[in-house]
Amino acid sequence: MDSILILDFGSQVTQLIGRRLRELNVYCEIYPYNKVPALDASVRGVILSGSPCSVRDANAPQIDLSAIRGRVPLLGICYGAQYLAHIGGGRVEACATREYGRAMLRTVAESPLLKGVSPETQVWMSHGDSISALPEGASVIASTADVVNAAFQFAGEPTYAVQFHPEVYHTDEGARMLANFALDICGCKGDWTPDSFIETTVEALRTQIGDEKVILGLSGGVDSTVAAVLLNKAIGRQLTCIFVNNGLLRKNEFEDVLASYQGMGLNVIGADASAAFLAALKGLTDPEAKRKAIGRLFVETFDSYAKRIENARWLAQGTIYPDVIESAGIPGIASKIKSHHNVGGLPEKMHLKVVEPLRMLFKDEVRRVGRALGIKEELVSRHPFPGPSLAIRIIGEVTAEKLAVLREADDIFIHGLRGYDCSGMGFPSAADPRVMATNLYDAIWQAGVILLPVKSVGVMGDERTYENPVALRAVVSTDAMTADWFPFPYDFLRDISNEIINRVRGVNRVVYDISSKPPATIEWE
Repeated sequence: MDSILILDFGSQVTQLIGRRLRELNVYCEIYPYNKVPALDASVRGVILSGSPCSVRDANAPQIDLSAIRGRVPLLGICYGAQYLAHIGGGRVEACATREYGRAMLRTVAESPLLKGVSPETQVWMSHGDSISALPEGASVIASTADVVNAAFQFAGEPTYAVQFHPEVYHTDEGARMLANFALDICGCKGDWTPDSFIETTVEALRTQIGDEKVILGLSGGVDSTVAAVLLNKAIGRQLTCIFVNNGLLRKNEFEDVLASYQGMGLNVIGADASAAFLAALKGLTDPEAKRKAIGRLFVETFDSYAKRIENARWLAQGTIYPDVIESAGIPGIASKIKSHHNVGGLPEKMHLKVVEPLRMLFKDEVRRVGRALGIKEELVSRHPFPGPSLAIRIIGEVTAEKLAVLREADDIFIHGLRGYDCSGMGFPSAADPRVMATNLYDAIWQAGVILLPVKSVGVMGDERTYENPVALRAVVSTDAMTADWFPFPYDFLRDISNEIINRVRGVNRVVYDISSKPPATIEWE
């Protein structure tokens, strides 16, 4: 299969390069710059990412390009462009004024990289250095008002460089430039589709697993659901899924999702451990303590049910590509955002081999694969839900009484989102931005209700009340790394507030959280 190799120098937007290429149906993989795999016949081109570093630093990341340059097309972006200039004998200097944000790019010479791009187009700059002199053999192809060598190419070889970021949305014709590179210059066919992924992955899973048994922990979320259906297609009854009820799920979620799974022909065991989880949380108020207690008990519960499955050799997980990339990190440059998300250390505890059928997919691709597998849209387009469930949406100690209040308020909120017709309002679908959302749920990346640990005075009828407020949280995002609050129509907020206060005993006030990430996080704990 044709592929593009992306070498990561620590940029926060390297994943976006991969996402843009995948949107062109071009397969790509991201590797740290210091862990470059050998190029095989499938690699049709290489991209060098941006970086927070300067090529002028003594400890700047460096890479030997002798096995790449001239052999396959090469594109340097931001730091990648400056590195190509620097090692070629050009001059990279600190900008008098750092260049961040919008700029107008003007084409000054014809180039395959800029084919079909407007003579003037908006691009996005983000660098403190600039290339003041090009290396021998390079010529400028586009400039901005402040950056003469904004884009350049090398004579006699398919090597190109841009000092802006074509992968970000603010670069208006960045997708066109990346298409020119991947499809025209590199010659990729653009035939990597959900159907082709399913076909090759099913065959690979059969070869990898053979006739051995596999256990998978279902959560009700998109990733584990798609992983389960994909594995079921490959190995059938060799797969056993375990769906643990931690007693912290949404209203009727355990019963409804379990019924959905069984209706899909999956071999699912429902493990109800709700009482044990609630007991383990008694007296705990610290968010980290609650998470650890839930994680520990999940491992114990899952392990106890898994032991009933004789001769199981594999643990399947819904790991997706951002998890893999974020777990890798680049020492000294990019911090490891989170540890690899093996479920609570289960592989180590159970001595099982790990299989991760979705580990090369982004979230939107997981949904596309789910649709191609025939999974119901209500499961494919489900919002992300935190592993500790409602325990971290109750600020402070978790009790059965608080859970009952939160479930009712949350159920009203989620049903309200699904039932509000927003056709024609211009909200793109969070699951597929190429189409417009028809209801508010589909327009939102993640939503939920938080029960606050304070009380406020209210009046209901002729009586004074002293009850809890709840906060509504709803955000739009593409990858949960950043997020912004959703601009609800006022009539929706009015009606939901009235319905929650009128129907949920224990709540007399509703507020809406309008904090973005950063500086806030999506969840409150």
